Amino acid sequence: MGAVRKVVSYLGLSGVDHYDEGYDDDDGYEDEYVPATERAARRWRANVDASRIVMIQPLKYNDAPLIGQHFREGQTVIMDVSGMAMPEATRMVDFAAGLAYGCEGRIERIADRVFLLAPAHVEIETT
Repeated sequence: MGAVRKVVSYLGLSGVDHYDEGYDDDDGYEDEYVPATERAARRWRANVDASRIVMIQPLKYNDAPLIGQHFREGQTVIMDVSGMAMPEATRMVDFAAGLAYGCEGRIERIADRVFLLAPAHVEIETT
């Protein structure tokens, strides 16, 4: 097995798990190409009830993994950063925006220093 494939397999980035079963590059097996958007959709597919919304009031940037965990599980997250200092709140919003973009979701400002992170399967309607 090539070094790049070992790293890809170790990081869990391969769409096919046959690398861990002792296959090598010279066995004639060709991987099926899967577009990145489809791989992401499979990875971030909802695993929980879409009607559940999680409200999180982080007090420090170290609370970011909790937000990421809920969002990656497919839950809608309301993030209230009003209890944080402005530089740290800005950093948290940047993290949340990157999380939403990377998981093909959305982030919307719903009040002063309050944000809604919606996974791709959740529809947001504004009036």
